[in-house]
Amino acid sequence: MSIVARLIAITFLAGSSISYLKYERPVQSLSSGQQYIAVDEGIWQHARADLGDLRLYAGSTEVPYSLVSERGTQEQERKDVPVLQQSTVGAKTQFLINMSGLAEYDHVNLKLAARNFVAHATVEGADDLHAARWAALGDSILYDLSRENLGGSGMLRLPRTTYKYLRVTIDGAVKPNEVQGATSELREEHPPVWRQVGSTPREQQKGKDTVFTFNISDKVPAEKVHFEVAPGQANFRREIEIRDEKDEWLGSGEIARIHMVRSGQKIDSEDDDVTFSQREQKIVNVIIHNGDDPPLKLTGVRLEQLERRMYFDAPTSGQLKLYYGDEKLERPVYDYAKLFLRQKIATAAQISAETNNAAFTGRRDDRPWSEKHPVVLWIGIVGAVMVLGTIALRSMKTA
Repeated sequence: MSIVARLIAITFLAGSSISYLKYERPVQSLSSGQQYIAVDEGIWQHARADLGDLRLYAGSTEVPYSLVSERGTQEQERKDVPVLQQSTVGAKTQFLINMSGLAEYDHVNLKLAARNFVAHATVEGADDLHAARWAALGDSILYDLSRENLGGSGMLRLPRTTYKYLRVTIDGAVKPNEVQGATSELREEHPPVWRQVGSTPREQQKGKDTVFTFNISDKVPAEKVHFEVAPGQANFRREIEIRDEKDEWLGSGEIARIHMVRSGQKIDSEDDDVTFSQREQKIVNVIIHNGDDPPLKLTGVRLEQLERRMYFDAPTSGQLKLYYGDEKLERPVYDYAKLFLRQKIATAAQISAETNNAAFTGRRDDRPWSEKHPVVLWIGIVGAVMVLGTIALRSMKTA
């Protein structure tokens, strides 16, 4: 095939693909290098549910992209780390943790058998077990409030570090034999990015439960409910249940706030989010089970979704446009997506309002004749039945 013929074929294919896409939105690329487009509710409304019909063009040239859910970057696997030499030093519990299996870390979760306690822990680090000096890495408050039904925490929070060994000293509330193990993992380097979806919910009280009802588009997924608790709300721990309009379960969890002083140690802990999975539901009911306590003092409740971003390398020429709106278009397969690596600095491209694609023609109707003309088909079937019935009736009379 000649070069001219190839160019004609490429132009024809590009035009054909664009002509099948019903909507377009101009994109303004502000700089060179890696950029991204954030998928908003307008795109969710008119694109395919899996976003597989999103196409980016610079003029008539298709621009490859990688569609990413902004979950935040984190280490894939939690690792057990050995706990060594649990012992008593003075009136305190002391032990070592071998962290040599991790390149770097910023926290350690202790598995403790102790119950109903509050303890103060100090952490030191070194690369040699027999080091004369150990670096101070900070303090943490460990606690278990099972009696008050407020949960517990065995986390040692640290600055990001690479020491091979940690030396942990805990006051007498935790005995050496109650330190049963430890795990560690890297904290997220980039936090997840959440977008608000839906509108203000309707609030009502049903018995002891507080219910928030959200009316949302069935095309826009929601993945988290966030509670804004009034600053003056006292310590609490409440179970949360999420159901759809048919009262089918979508998810559950709990929210909590613990700000108190126990045994001379201050405990500060808050959890205001519950994640769940919602798709194609127009009604989302968020239920707070208050038990015998009064309803929580809330300043707001909202649904959120992880932001989806289309990452791409800005083209050097051509008007950049985003197209979508074709149910039959196959998902794109790009080398760019297979080998995608997010750059530390990726800028957001500006996207204009949605308009109808002026080049839209739609796909040729490739349905079978019977599906295109069902009325004619049924008339033919009814007619055939009547003819066969008449012939059968005459045959019976002749006999």
